[in-house]
Amino acid sequence: MDVTLARHATLVVALDGVRFLVDPMLSEAGTNPPVEDTPRQRRNPLVDLPDVDLAHDAVLVTHRHPDHWDAWAEAVDADTPVFCNPAEADAFREDGLTDVRPVDERETFRGVTIHRTPARHGHGETAEAMAPVCGFVLDGDETCYLAGDTVWYDAVPAAIDAHDPDAVVVNAGAAQFRDGDPITMDAADVQRVVEHADAPVVADHMEAINHCLLDRDDLRAAVDDVVIPADGETVSL
Repeated sequence: MDVTLARHATLVVALDGVRFLVDPMLSEAGTNPPVEDTPRQRRNPLVDLPDVDLAHDAVLVTHRHPDHWDAWAEAVDADTPVFCNPAEADAFREDGLTDVRPVDERETFRGVTIHRTPARHGHGETAEAMAPVCGFVLDGDETCYLAGDTVWYDAVPAAIDAHDPDAVVVNAGAAQFRDGDPITMDAADVQRVVEHADAPVVADHMEAINHCLLDRDDLRAAVDDVVIPADGETVSL
């Protein structure tokens, strides 16, 4: 199982000979305005997309926020299978995609089972406003849990316990508005995942969008035994 980080949460997961493109955010640096009501007002994405192989057999989208689904047409053909949260399936069809496959509980693609998992994108009213969002588990000869944009809460350890993954990918960065708690995992949340999972933990979702305030060096200093790939890096698990 190989996980290639393109940038932010855009991944290519290669499992059992199948390549899944995850959350394609493919805009050129500075194309989009900053996320509003955040401490650091810089245009997004903050960095260029590295030259990586984005070839894929299917696409997984955890949610349609622009830092996870943007400029997709540069790499995704309209007839590509796109697996998504059922609540967002119609929006993908309105985008012109012709093979949208909402994952209610599980779907199978070329021998890999795709499970949809819960996620909580923040706390309290903020999490409600940021919904819907989900994660996925890819289950083949090996199993990869993609937690998605979520903080640590009871559904995360429950998913780890239920699926016993061989690798866990968490969206870190401690994304935050001016008021309230982080809406993605901070260092303490990542530490909890590392302690709970009997598997390598890979952290992404850093240094590419203006509201992500936790950078790689700070996470590396705070949490031992977490894999933190650079943009463009492939991790073999």
